[in-house]
Amino acid sequence: MNRYADLKRRQHEEFAAFPMQFAFSDRQFAEGMAALGLGPTDTDKVYKAPGGGFYRREDGPRLKGMMDRFDRELQEAIAGDETGDGFIYEMFLYELGNYEYDVTMELDETLDALGYTRTDIQADPRLSHALEKARQEVLRRI
Repeated sequence: MNRYADLKRRQHEEFAAFPMQFAFSDRQFAEGMAALGLGPTDTDKVYKAPGGGFYRREDGPRLKGMMDRFDRELQEAIAGDETGDGFIYEMFLYELGNYEYDVTMELDETLDALGYTRTDIQADPRLSHALEKARQEVLRRI
C-alpha cells in the first residue's frame, strides 16, 4: 500500500469526473460543447484550459475548490508525517519510479514534479530523510 499513490489515484478519478471537454478539431469542439449542454457558439459560457480543454464558466468555482482541496490534502498528509518514514517516503518512492530514477539517477524531475528544490529538501530533515530512504530503496531494487 502506498498512501501517496492512493491519494493521487483518488484525486485523478475525481478530476476525470469533472465536466471538462477536450477538442482538437471543430467537430470535437461542437461535440464537447453539446456534452456540456451548450451550443457551438456559446463560447462566452466556457473557460479554456491547458491542453485543448474547456469547461463551463459556472463550474469554475467548483474546479478551483477541488484543486485547492487537492493541494490541501497533499500538504496535510505531508505535515502529518513527523519522521519522513510514512507518507513522505511513499511520495518520493512513487515519484522516483515515475521519473525513472533507476535509469537516469537524476533527482531534478522528481523534485520539480513535487514542487521542491534541493534547498527545500536540505532544510527539512523529514524530506531529506525520506528522499534518501526512497533513493536507497530504488537502488536496492536494481
